[in-house]
Amino acid sequence: MKINRRKFFQRTGSGALLSTILANTPDTAPAAAPPAAPALEPADNPGCQRLSLNQLKAWQSLHYGMFIHFGMSTFLGKEIPDGSDPAAIFAPDKLDVDQWIAVARDAGMKYAVLTTKHVAGHCLWPSRCTDYTVQNSSNKTDVVEKFVKSCEKHQIKPGFYYCSWDNHHRFGSRTPSDGKWQGMNSFPRDRTQPLPAFTSSLYQTFQTAQITELLSDYGPISEMWIDIPGVLGRGYRTFLYHHIAQLQPETVIMMNSGIGDGSSYNIDYAWPSDLIAIERARPPHTGHRKWRTIEGREYYLPAEHCDPIGKDWFFVPGDVPRPDADLQKQYELTRQAGVNFLLDVPPDAHGRIPPDYVAALIRLRQNLNL
Repeated sequence: MKINRRKFFQRTGSGALLSTILANTPDTAPAAAPPAAPALEPADNPGCQRLSLNQLKAWQSLHYGMFIHFGMSTFLGKEIPDGSDPAAIFAPDKLDVDQWIAVARDAGMKYAVLTTKHVAGHCLWPSRCTDYTVQNSSNKTDVVEKFVKSCEKHQIKPGFYYCSWDNHHRFGSRTPSDGKWQGMNSFPRDRTQPLPAFTSSLYQTFQTAQITELLSDYGPISEMWIDIPGVLGRGYRTFLYHHIAQLQPETVIMMNSGIGDGSSYNIDYAWPSDLIAIERARPPHTGHRKWRTIEGREYYLPAEHCDPIGKDWFFVPGDVPRPDADLQKQYELTRQAGVNFLLDVPPDAHGRIPPDYVAALIRLRQNLNL
């Protein structure tokens, strides 16, 4: 059965990927954070979160950013590859990373987040942990390096996306692509139900090493996006969160809590995190509730809404921008809800953002008077 990210979340729910890896940690987690009444924001309440209110509000003040989905999926025409395709398939012939960031600047955006590694497992930087990288691709450009340098040039704050669902680097892990139980004579007796996805300790060591490369080799990074955090398990996810914070104390860490309007938050799937994700779904009209009670403590958790400019995260021929009025309404709704808007604008297989996307972004800026 063909599965993409959206179908995966809809079939399982963000919290259905219960961890199969136990870690030595004193914390215990309920199935989900109970809804809490909107909290006031008294001046004397700093919250229990890692970053200060001033740091988080500085991130909120960016308002509008560009999500950049680019990688093996761009050349395969499918969002969720099986990870078996040779690295040489990654072959942009007119790669222009500087054009991406110049477009973000001209669109009125203040930050950008690049998919350094997605489900295919192919890395947009020459990682020392694997040969499945640009180093062995048809175009050997260190895209991550070009991205960070272009962000610095155009005064755009850089962010990295890293996917924990990896169909190439398995290390004994089970990914959401693996389907259902087959040929097993042990429990559960109802083998029609999917075995929960999980990551092995070997994969977790690999992910830690790659995150260390990204956050050590390219300078200050404004935001670190970890996708599909539920497969990591609470123990390793907590370690990874603090490891990221140690490497780059000022960075804002997003453990993607998935599709939904952000009104509820599943601790088992995405905690700890500095942000709440609102993927695809629109923020609530009543506004995003930033103060949350998690395991008896108060945290200030801003939100980020992400959605593609068209229908697909990666470029697909014929995927045109949504109507101007729809994009304008979406932006205005995020501002009214007090949520940042991370709009995905994917480059094509040449390695450039297509003209119709550029034109739509410029019209949007003009319509919004940004």
